[in-house]
Amino acid sequence: MLLLALDTATPAVTVALHDGEAVIASSSQVDARRHGELLLPAVDRVLAEAGVKLDAVTGIVTGVGPGPYTGLRVGLMTADTFGLALGVPVHGLCTLDGLAYAADVEEGPFVVATDARRKEVYWATYADSRTRLTDPAVDRPADIAEQVAGMPAVGAGAMLYPGTFPVVHEPEHVSAAALASLAVERLAAGEELPAPRPLYLRRPDAQVPKNYKVVTPK
Repeated sequence: MLLLALDTATPAVTVALHDGEAVIASSSQVDARRHGELLLPAVDRVLAEAGVKLDAVTGIVTGVGPGPYTGLRVGLMTADTFGLALGVPVHGLCTLDGLAYAADVEEGPFVVATDARRKEVYWATYADSRTRLTDPAVDRPADIAEQVAGMPAVGAGAMLYPGTFPVVHEPEHVSAAALASLAVERLAAGEELPAPRPLYLRRPDAQVPKNYKVVTPK
């Protein structure tokens, strides 16, 4: 097995290679505006660090969000393209699950929250690092304060709202190394990983105006 993992659902552009036993190379950069520029060079660096060519990869795993439309699509389209070119399976994993897997929390339950902008967070609660209790959602922190009261939190979204998430643990951003390790663990247990389909959770910012008037030439 040689699994290539990547995620662009958060400001982190993150890539890793896993050989079925351990992560053998990884790269992470935080830049919310340059996912498209940074992802392929990161893949090249990781492959070079591991001393392998892309055609040695036997599977792809990509974070499916939730996340903003533009950044999330970069990772998903790249993963799909690699899968088609190499003829290997492409798996999806919830980005929040990757954060939970790497969480520095001794015991649950806890909440994972990433920045959804618009004064909102993408979030879910977990019984432990491998067991999600709720479906991913997007909400204003004040609106979920009662649901997450008393829970430690993980993620950059939680760091932005200390009134709702007073106790925040590492990591701040997801890592492809954690996604790869979680995917390998689940595959080894015989679990079927989700399809690489995006979790947007809300409509894109760009929409056709409601009072749009079609003008045709005479």
